[in-house]
Amino acid sequence: MERLAFVICLLLGLLSCEKGTGSFVFTGTVSDLTFNQGLEGAEIRLYKVPIGTSDEIFVQSSTLSSTGTYKFEVPRERMERYILRVEKDLYFPIEKEVYYSELSIQSDNIFDLNTKAMSWAKIHFKNLNPIPTDHFRYIKQEGLAACVSCCPSTTQDYYGELDTTFYCLNNGNTTYSLFYWEMNTANNGQKSTFTTAFDTTLIEVIY
Repeated sequence: MERLAFVICLLLGLLSCEKGTGSFVFTGTVSDLTFNQGLEGAEIRLYKVPIGTSDEIFVQSSTLSSTGTYKFEVPRERMERYILRVEKDLYFPIEKEVYYSELSIQSDNIFDLNTKAMSWAKIHFKNLNPIPTDHFRYIKQEGLAACVSCCPSTTQDYYGELDTTFYCLNNGNTTYSLFYWEMNTANNGQKSTFTTAFDTTLIEVIY
């Protein structure tokens, strides 16, 4: 009986330990792919989302050093998921969702993240001597696509009088290019520019 009681107590102790102890360690490196270095000065935040809700509860935050490394250690809780968010001025924000089932208390949970600096192409089209039948067309060839602030990647058409300026978001230190046609004429060609990180660079077609 004494041996049986000892075994039962031992099992209950183990179950109690497994249920109530342990912690999750979130760690990794946040990289600046534009300059091939750590994303120094960025703020990384950790949130938790309870099961059955969409509530995002703030847990911890940290400011990244020049290495871009971070580490959060939090008590193990059964959540639906955790969210890592990284923000720095003039960089594309990062969001990483991590579900509870992906996490371990036996080892560090490593999530390496990366982003790029922003830049902009300033596009200016102007028709110097417009008539109603004029038809101008362009299409983006190189540049950032499929983002909320990106310029369209499809063919764009303008008719008659034209004097327009708009801005297209791009990855910093990369090329932005377009091809244009003055329809029903021989005037067409490519325009491109290197969009320097954090800056705005002009692409202009005057015809």
